[in-house]
Amino acid sequence: MIQDILTTLLEVIVPLAIPVVVGALLARYRNLDTKPLITLYFYMLSPALIFDALLNAELTWDDVYKTVAFSLLNLVLLWAVARGIGRLLRLPTTDTAGLTLISTFTNSVNYGLPLVLLAFGQLGLDKASIYVISQMVIVNTIGIYFAARSHFSVRQAIRSVFALPAIYAGMAAALVLLLDVQLPEPLLTGISMVAAAYSPIVMAVLGVQMMNVRTERLEPRMRRALGAGLVIRLALAPAIAWLVLLALNVDGMLRAVLFILASMPVAVNAVMLSTRFDASPRLVAKCILWTTLASFLLLPVLITLVATGTQ
Repeated sequence: MIQDILTTLLEVIVPLAIPVVVGALLARYRNLDTKPLITLYFYMLSPALIFDALLNAELTWDDVYKTVAFSLLNLVLLWAVARGIGRLLRLPTTDTAGLTLISTFTNSVNYGLPLVLLAFGQLGLDKASIYVISQMVIVNTIGIYFAARSHFSVRQAIRSVFALPAIYAGMAAALVLLLDVQLPEPLLTGISMVAAAYSPIVMAVLGVQMMNVRTERLEPRMRRALGAGLVIRLALAPAIAWLVLLALNVDGMLRAVLFILASMPVAVNAVMLSTRFDASPRLVAKCILWTTLASFLLLPVLITLVATGTQ
């Protein structure tokens, strides 16, 4: 069983590693600037991905209800933990905002979806798509608020959410579905092409960030924040996710998939948000590096534990 899971993870990691390595090489030898890529992510790739995912997802209302309930309750609990630890460690608002992003958002799209497909098959992927869509909406709304809150007032942070097009893409897709509008096929093809560029671009940015992380040393205050972020994401997050799933009476394949996706390493787009709003991007990048490396050992164990409940 363990050998099969390790083999599956290797088959997922190798293709995902290609854009990461390319990004790292470009950072090393061409001094790649990620600012234009981050702008591309916010104003083109992310809206296209949300619109395309919402239009093509096949949803059941029971799965939607349980998945959305889990996403929101899990988010609130992790936010509370991050805020509490931030106050306990007396972190500045920028580091607390970064710790909140680290705690609440996982790499469920670029890393999670192919992992779920290979570990649980097409049925697992169908269940995962609902969670991923809810996470994309949450990251591009509440996530922006979390990041912007480190520098702005509540009103200004809320305005930052509506200043980016991702939320409007979600609204547009929902409207198309509700009205049963048939969009021209060439338009849908073009949107899908843009959405397909999402993963390689953000993984290349991750490679750049990883190269930058290796040469940076953190001051004692940020090292404490880093330790807190690693403990939350690698230990507390899986425990909280499991308790929430039990409380909501989620079982079977849906429970296994939601648990694994909630236990993934820190989301790549947390770097985008932290860089865009200066929410301690060095801290976030460090946590992405170490939680991603740790996930290669942690996720096989977690998958083994939950796989028996899907049989």
